[in-house]
Amino acid sequence: MEKESIAVGLDIGTTKIVAMIGKKNEYGKLEILGVGKSKSLGVARGVVNNITQTIQSIQQAIADAEADSGYKINDVVVGIAGQHIRSIQHSDYISRSNPEEVIGDADIDLLINQVHKLAMLPGEEIIHVLPQEFKIDGESEIKEPIGMYGGRLEASFHVVVGQASSIRNVGRCIKSAGLDLSGLTLEPLASADAVLSQEEKEAGVALIDIGGGTTDLAIFKDGIIRHTAVIPFGGNVITEDIKEGCSIIEKQAELLKVKFGSAWPGENKDNEIVSIPGLRGREPKEISLKNLSKIIHARVVEIIEQVFAEIKAYGHEDPRKKLIAGIVLTGGGAQLSHIKQLVEYITGMDTRIGYPNEHLAGDSDEEISSPMYATAVGLVMNSIRNNTKSATPLVEIKKEEPKIEIKPQVVIEERVEEVLEPVEAVQQMQQQGHNGKQPEIQESTGDKIKKGFFDKYIERIKEFLDNAE
Repeated sequence: MEKESIAVGLDIGTTKIVAMIGKKNEYGKLEILGVGKSKSLGVARGVVNNITQTIQSIQQAIADAEADSGYKINDVVVGIAGQHIRSIQHSDYISRSNPEEVIGDADIDLLINQVHKLAMLPGEEIIHVLPQEFKIDGESEIKEPIGMYGGRLEASFHVVVGQASSIRNVGRCIKSAGLDLSGLTLEPLASADAVLSQEEKEAGVALIDIGGGTTDLAIFKDGIIRHTAVIPFGGNVITEDIKEGCSIIEKQAELLKVKFGSAWPGENKDNEIVSIPGLRGREPKEISLKNLSKIIHARVVEIIEQVFAEIKAYGHEDPRKKLIAGIVLTGGGAQLSHIKQLVEYITGMDTRIGYPNEHLAGDSDEEISSPMYATAVGLVMNSIRNNTKSATPLVEIKKEEPKIEIKPQVVIEERVEEVLEPVEAVQQMQQQGHNGKQPEIQESTGDKIKKGFFDKYIERIKEFLDNAE
């Protein structure tokens, strides 16, 4: 019986770390087997700034997910975000020596490797190389070049770049927490997988993921990723403003924002007041909900205006680049009252709140369908696409524990030669197995490129971590 593919996504956020275990059910939907959540300590604006605290938070989330699901986690797909992320558009081409031969994987790999040689700023590394459209001998708008003839193969790429040190710090935390890294994905791309439909990606849509430390943007048009950006402001700055503006502690400010906060000040009457207990026997504080909304409104407007500037930079005002499906809001910040109306007011674009429930099995917990889990759900989906076996049932682990037999030393020495022969036979069988042809599975060019590149990239990170020890 074939082992089921169990996938694990790890969302290392600024306010929370979420470990999610899932698998595909018989209807092709995502069945969540367990979720672990811990307060994120040691991460600021999507970047690790305290290795020890981050490792502890990851271990806590992993332990909770294992207890919730009954599975032992081996490896994880991790989301990358942070203010160091930027994206560039780049075009490149290769001239093929024999135009009479059909274009194959080797030609695509050659073109991709050429893009990887792009000169980056000091300390930067390429995270994603996402092909958009191919051109063969001047004929444009080709989405699948494999199998076609041509001498000059050209492509436009969306290249995502990040700080090498930040990425390696994440890799170090994963390894120190006792896990393997099976994949890296840009967080807005993971969120997009979870909450956007293919129709929206075709029509043109901007996904805004408002997290604790950063606000991520991903723009799609004609089913292709066109623009990504990370803005270094999120829900935490709103909490910080409330804390300063109302002279209260952070815990109270966060509770006020979640329970009574609104992005639209006109909603609250002047006489609506909430009372907060004073510290250490001091008098309770009375805070006007109208003033609270004004503080939130000012900061949310600033965040949305920065995102809208990025949407304009993509060229949204050009009729050919128009985003017909408008904006989709997700992430914890999307739960703020009246934020949808404010985004529509500022941008003039249709807006909806994105829930990751479209891809989830019908009996999923209501909490998992919340926008704050969109990235984690997207990471699990990403892991499933890679056919990973990221977790093992605890029952299986107990069954497979080897029995230790103690034999006299002399017998072991006599049998060494006998034992060597079966070992050699096994090695020969394994070699033959590798040489034997496996059934071919057809994959799209984009999938092959992503898988091939990620394998190389994760190997490089693992090599770096091993050498660092």
